[in-house]
Amino acid sequence: SDAGGRGGRGGRTGSKVPLIAAVGVGLVVLGIGAGALLGGGGDDDSKNQPVSATGPASEAPSAEPSAEPSVDPVRQQAVELDKLLAHSGDSRSTVISAVEKVKACKDLQQAAEDLREAAGQRNQLVTDLTALSVDKLPEHAALTDALTKAWQASASADSHYAAWADQTAGKKGCRKGQARSTGETAAATKDSGTATAEKTKAAQLWNAIAKQHSLTERQPTDL
Repeated sequence: SDAGGRGGRGGRTGSKVPLIAAVGVGLVVLGIGAGALLGGGGDDDSKNQPVSATGPASEAPSAEPSAEPSVDPVRQQAVELDKLLAHSGDSRSTVISAVEKVKACKDLQQAAEDLREAAGQRNQLVTDLTALSVDKLPEHAALTDALTKAWQASASADSHYAAWADQTAGKKGCRKGQARSTGETAAATKDSGTATAEKTKAAQLWNAIAKQHSLTERQPTDL
């Protein structure tokens, strides 16, 4: 009976050992699986880690410089010519005053000097015009031709009026307070007529350009 009792107890003890072993194996397996999962997660994390802030930073692409506003070459030439034309009538009042002095036989020497200076100013306008680029302006050839002829004719008229002043200052140049007409007077009058006709052409051509570019329009007498 003792043996049977021991066998029974031994049977119960034997049944517990396999159970404990199985539990131990399961824990080991679970441990390995957890380690594998943790290890795999560590690998993934290392692959997805951002670049260290201490590493070389890539330079941002520099912004392209803003394009400069385009310049209208036609308007640019028109503006430059407008500046020249603004001075074309500077000597007009001086010439008118000088001619009136000659007619009245007054201050003849000063009148002659003023007229010669005016002639020089008109010739300078022609020189300045040749230095300008106007090839992009509408009918630029006709415009420059008219301006050139107008200023050359005005300069010639001024020179003839100056010579008339010299004649008037001479013997018998005046009669009853009035200057005698001479060949210089006739030549000056003819050149003045030519200048007026050419200035009329030039004003028409210029005003068409001035309207288009919002610049100053001018009358023939302004030139």
